[in-house]
Amino acid sequence: MTFLLLLPLALPFVMPPLARRTLERLAPQAALWVVTCCTVVLACCSLTALGAFVLTGLLKLPLFAALGELVRPLRAGSDLFVVPAAAFSVGGLAVCLWTLCRTVLRQARAFRAATSEADRRTAAGDLCVIDSPRPDAYALPGRPHRIVVTTGMLRSLSPDEREALFAHERAHNAAGHHYFLAVAELAALCHPGLRSVAPVIRLAVERAADEAAAVVVGDRRLTARAIGRAALATRTTPGERPAFLPAATAGPVPQRVAALLAAPRTPHRAARSIAALLVACAAVSACASATGVIGFHHEVEVAQGEEAH
Repeated sequence: MTFLLLLPLALPFVMPPLARRTLERLAPQAALWVVTCCTVVLACCSLTALGAFVLTGLLKLPLFAALGELVRPLRAGSDLFVVPAAAFSVGGLAVCLWTLCRTVLRQARAFRAATSEADRRTAAGDLCVIDSPRPDAYALPGRPHRIVVTTGMLRSLSPDEREALFAHERAHNAAGHHYFLAVAELAALCHPGLRSVAPVIRLAVERAADEAAAVVVGDRRLTARAIGRAALATRTTPGERPAFLPAATAGPVPQRVAALLAAPRTPHRAARSIAALLVACAAVSACASATGVIGFHHEVEVAQGEEAH
């Protein structure tokens, strides 16, 4: 059963290419949900596997076996495999915990700073204008949701382009895209194989907002032009903001503009197969980690003398 815990640690490495193919074939909003949910499952399963390895290694030691009220040390797996795996898992979990705490604190400070700056400005509805020559615009979640835009960005766009930009940012707030971005960033810290998935989720977030904005303004070319001009305006002076705040200028803008200028994508028959494969990877990882944990629990009960091996 111990070797089953290797699957949750290996499967995240196949996630990035599958995530990219899913976004290419599915509608952006559907791809966003599928990729994000599978990413969360894989991240949680990998952490579970690391934790199981740590506990298995510790309970093989007489001291920790006594603390766990075991009649004898745990005999699950070979010591030649379990002990190095446990040592590796301890280091992996320590690094993960450190980076998670540091990232959460840094992003929380940046979010508080962005919120405080918006609170000091006069808002017109959900629109908050900051007097700054630096072009910038982003969706700011909270109560209430707001769209933050600088005067530099407003001067860079025509009135129609501004409306397209505002529609894009409102789509972010309406769909709660900041949650997806936060999950993507945290999952990337849980397993190195998931780091390449975070840009895919960010692109899916922006593509979903692009399509929603195009529907609102009724003009895909206008939406593409607004996004392109906004990105050109901010290219040399990027704004400092939390990574989980969505913005129209984020992600590979040329790819997004090309998608808007093309005809709306019809779901490809292969899209279901790609999405099913992605879900299957998450399901296999979940089953492997659950089976491994159940096997570990059984071995603990045997070591406690509660069950016969």
